Parts: sequence; structure tokens; C-alpha cells
Amino acid sequence: QVQLVESGGGLVQAGGSLRLSCAASGSNFIINLMGWYRQAPGKQREWVAGVGSGGNTMYADSLKGRFIISRDNADNTVNLQMNSLKPEDTAVYYCYTRSRPRDGTSYNDYWGKGTLVTVSS
Repeated sequence: QVQLVESGGGLVQAGGSLRLSCAASGSNFIINLMGWYRQAPGKQREWVAGVGSGGNTMYADSLKGRFIISRDNADNTVNLQMNSLKPEDTAVYYCYTRSRPRDGTSYNDYWGKGTLVTVSS
């Protein structure tokens, strides 16, 4: 089973920056995708960004240009650099990965417990 632990959340003023990190651990798994979702108070969870094993990145259109996702395959970590933060970015941010058992063929999605980001005006 893949375990994901997020870190880096906190309180920041509008216009500031935060860097979120997520570390994946476990045994006998192969990671394909890693990325981030977020859920604001009273709203549905939305996709933020993702990165494939080859380094290709994708972003939600509304966030492209402010957020940067990166991945370290050697450490099985994924980061999210968030710049020019706005109050509407306030949410719980969840790390996810799509992975499979080393001897398996089907991929499953795994989720961290989330880290809270609060952006004050």
C-alpha cells in the first residue's frame, strides 16, 4: 500500500507564496502519476495539477501561471510551488498518486490526508 504525507501548509497573506511537498512511501509499487487536488470550504474537490513519470506536467487552466508542480522520481516526492496566492486559494490540498503493485497490471489511486492552506486578505 502506498502512503502519502503532505507538508508545507499554513497561513499566508494574499500575494505570498507557499511550497507544498508530498512524500510517497511503501513497498513493491510502481508510481505513474503524482499530483494535487484541493477542496475549498463548501465546495467540491477540484484537480490542481499533475506530473507523469516522464516529467510531463498539466495544470488547471485557472491556475496555470501561478502554480508550478515538480517531481523527484528518486525520492518519490512531488512539490507544488504556489505563487501570488489569493484568498480563493484557501483549501485543503491533497496529494495523490496513481500506482500499481510491482507484480500487478492495474493502477489504483492513493490519497494523502491533506494539508490546510489559508490565504488571508
